[in-house]
Amino acid sequence: MDRPIDSGTYRKVVGRFATGVAIVTTRVADVDHAMTVNSFTSVSLDPLLVLFCAEKVSRFHDAVLEAGAWGVSVLPASMEEASRFFSHRGRPLNGQLAKWAHHRGDSHVALFDEALATVECVTKAVYDGGDHSIVVGQVTALATPGDGPPLLYHDGRYNTF
Repeated sequence: MDRPIDSGTYRKVVGRFATGVAIVTTRVADVDHAMTVNSFTSVSLDPLLVLFCAEKVSRFHDAVLEAGAWGVSVLPASMEEASRFFSHRGRPLNGQLAKWAHHRGDSHVALFDEALATVECVTKAVYDGGDHSIVVGQVTALATPGDGPPLLYHDGRYNTF
């Protein structure tokens, strides 16, 4: 049976899958770019690969493809405000990281000090994913700077356990 599925129903159904929340960062011409994602996952142990998805119309999409290096900060529940902030389009780039403690990783991307885990990557492949690109990165550095319960997203809301 070929019934059309509307995007609202699709979002509601896939939103039942609980995900962690992360912020992906990159740097182009000394300008930091950041975006909240819940589409981050491990891909391979040999080589070490991870992926995230970026909407093609976002300015982050073009920045991360240009930069070729990026970082992931897996968020604790205490960073819900940061997650909300970095999920909004059109915010000013200058000073956007100032409110949250962060440091530069080996690849000079911003990584959040309170993150439960950080992963630095170089882009190995980019695949078409409809209105998103699937960005696959080879892991170049790892750390576990913070502790505490993770920030989760489920059924259209932030949660933790």
